[in-house]
Amino acid sequence: MPIIREPKVYLVGRQTIDDAQLDRFLADHDVSAWQTDADVAGHKLCEVAGRVCYMSFARPRPGGNAAYLRHILEVGHGSVLEHAVWNFIIAGVSRSFTHELIRHRAGFGYSQLSQRYVDESTADFVEPDVIAGDAECHAIFEQAVADAHAAYIRLVERLSALLAGMEDKTMRRKMARQAARAVLPNATETKVFVTANARAWRHFIELRCSEFAEPEIRKVAALVCEALQKDAPHLFGDYRFRNLSDGSRVVETDFRKV
Repeated sequence: MPIIREPKVYLVGRQTIDDAQLDRFLADHDVSAWQTDADVAGHKLCEVAGRVCYMSFARPRPGGNAAYLRHILEVGHGSVLEHAVWNFIIAGVSRSFTHELIRHRAGFGYSQLSQRYVDESTADFVEPDVIAGDAECHAIFEQAVADAHAAYIRLVERLSALLAGMEDKTMRRKMARQAARAVLPNATETKVFVTANARAWRHFIELRCSEFAEPEIRKVAALVCEALQKDAPHLFGDYRFRNLSDGSRVVETDFRKV
């Protein structure tokens, strides 16, 4: 029965831009000379969104896209950040984590592994560091998840036998699993596909990569921040990492709550 202690994040999608349609818009509004040095679509879209607000394409700010977006962060004009979107798959996390994650609603979309359709007889479990660090706590945790897992398997087998008269095998499996999952703990590993815009990701990072956040979600927030800093430094490069005494990381920025 595998036990997991570190989450993984996968940046699987990002914003794209249709340059031909943007050029068409600019031409329709007698803008012929505007260009940006942005090579990341999310950077460019946020700049375009900001310039549409004031139709400032003819008055580019010195310093290019980086300076333009830094000014956006400075003045807190966060609405233009809502147009750039990134997609992550987050794995190796517990259902305790996803219960906290889905509290982030504005600007977020979620698709999570279904315990009604997916057989959890081969489930993994996520062990908190504070439990893993003590031999007695680890033994208690290991026994508890083993017992719960064994109960799940027995319940699925028994319920499947009780429902054997159902012709629809898919429905029979679903009914057995959806009932048996009641005994699985919050530590059960899950996977979730998460989509959010730049402003929403910043809100998530600032709340969850802080010393006051729960340790598991803080780990994920740090990994998400790292990935976004590499992918879109003009929008996330202002975050600075700091190590806590327990070895975990938090972020700081001069531009909170954009």
